Amino acid sequence: MTVSISTIKASQSGAVISGQVARAVAEARVAAGYSIDDLAVTTGLVHDEILRVEDGSNADPAKVRRIAAALKIPSSAFLVA
Repeated sequence: MTVSISTIKASQSGAVISGQVARAVAEARVAAGYSIDDLAVTTGLVHDEILRVEDGSNADPAKVRRIAAALKIPSSAFLVA
């Protein structure tokens, strides 16, 4: 099975995938030197939206794509097949 941003919520292993995405987003943010507030300003998301992506409770594909764009990495970098 191929995993993509558009299938995160549809996947039976969605919780595992969300956790992987959450960790990858948090690690990429820290590696880029962004605080959550910095990333919020850059993406146009609010602090709590980024927190929910990073804690795995909301892996909204649109938000993940915005975060990836702000960090200048492909959104596929957050996925582990």
